[in-house]
Amino acid sequence: MQKEKVIAYVSRQLKIHEKNYTTHDLELGAMVFALKMWRHYLYDTKCVMFTDHKSLQHILDQKELNMRQHRWLELLSDYDCEISYHSGKANVVVDALSRKSENKENYRAEDLCDMIKNLEPRADGTLCLKNRNWIPCFGNLRALIMYESHKSKYSIRPRSDKMYQDLKKLYWWPNMKAEIATYVGKCMTFAKVKAEYQKPSGLLENDSMEKLTRQYLKELVSRHGVPVLIISDHDDSFTSQFWQSLQKALGTQLDMSAAYHPQTDGQSYRTIQTLEDMLRAIKAAPFKALYGRKCRSPVCWAEVGDAQLTGPEIIREAIEKIIQIKHHLHALHDRQKSYADKRRKPLEFQVGDKVMLKVSPWKVVIRFGKRGKLNPCYIGPFKILANVGTVAYRLELPEQLSRVHSTFHVSNLKKCLSDEPLAIPLDEIHVDDKLNFIEEPVEIIDREVKRLKQSRIPIVKVHWNSRRGP
Repeated sequence: MQKEKVIAYVSRQLKIHEKNYTTHDLELGAMVFALKMWRHYLYDTKCVMFTDHKSLQHILDQKELNMRQHRWLELLSDYDCEISYHSGKANVVVDALSRKSENKENYRAEDLCDMIKNLEPRADGTLCLKNRNWIPCFGNLRALIMYESHKSKYSIRPRSDKMYQDLKKLYWWPNMKAEIATYVGKCMTFAKVKAEYQKPSGLLENDSMEKLTRQYLKELVSRHGVPVLIISDHDDSFTSQFWQSLQKALGTQLDMSAAYHPQTDGQSYRTIQTLEDMLRAIKAAPFKALYGRKCRSPVCWAEVGDAQLTGPEIIREAIEKIIQIKHHLHALHDRQKSYADKRRKPLEFQVGDKVMLKVSPWKVVIRFGKRGKLNPCYIGPFKILANVGTVAYRLELPEQLSRVHSTFHVSNLKKCLSDEPLAIPLDEIHVDDKLNFIEEPVEIIDREVKRLKQSRIPIVKVHWNSRRGP
């Protein structure tokens, strides 16, 4: 460029070995290529080279260079040139020319002559393109297919991307994706009920304490009664003076989880994670995993193909899919077990061994606990009576611990190598009564008699009440 006017253009394709270059070397190689091509313009003349690769500004100050970069820098030293950074967004024309053009998947206009040449006829007289039914622009056939896939009672009003991915497996017509997006965008029900993945409009306004109290009493207390215990984290909503004073007035006990201890509510999160892993592992929809076939609807009532499956073929295909899903689940279980076993160690006991039982130093973490952080964490020894599964054992507990369940996980046990009797007096052990619930019948809500052949089975629905007690 001279006097703000372009005087020459130059470009070439990368060679095979140049495709392995890093981005830094490719940008530097482009500058060297330009100097070689325009040597008769630039030699013995001061020039400025603009690049959108910012690190090339400091190429002359770089200490560690490879042999290729050393060779190129020797060529640059023959020229009086200055390297200046120019962002790609600011140089729109050059940045656009350096991008590879992509062919659009859909077409704007229908060239029927060229399309029909690529279509394949079937035995029933229909035309298909890559095993997909070709839908001509005839009447409202395309609109009917989109209606059945989006608005019928068999559909769930999917978004345009999901609807396009489902329909393109069965049908094809020009500009299909754009027509589906336009059709879904005009659906009033879709606009009313579907969530919008954008920033919410309007700034946040804090609700008054009076409003929060009224909603709490109306939505929770009036329907389910006053809670006996609420377990929560240390969120500001649960540690505020309003929340604590309100629960104190209602007689509700507040228990906060320990800091950085998400295991308090870990069971629900872990269950959801397991379900997601299982659905992801089977690589199929739940309906297909249950019945071994796709869910039939008016849109895809018949599979795309010349022949329909018969009864024995459907059974055979369903069995093959069930076996495949079983293998996927087995692989998932093995993978989860390998991850879990990395943080565990194998530990086995024999019947008759003496073990120490772990108690929690924290209050009300398990059914019984020894008060005080500095007190011992184990009591015992106790004798193992039997194995319960592979990771649990039943212990012979004394009379003082009769209210405690005698089966414990292996993580709560430790082998006792001492021959001494009970190491800690059990009289000092505090058994927490607040985690023991007593269920009492309140009233009979409904009665019903089921008939099974000549027998009558009375069924009673009872309202139970749970309260804390010893």
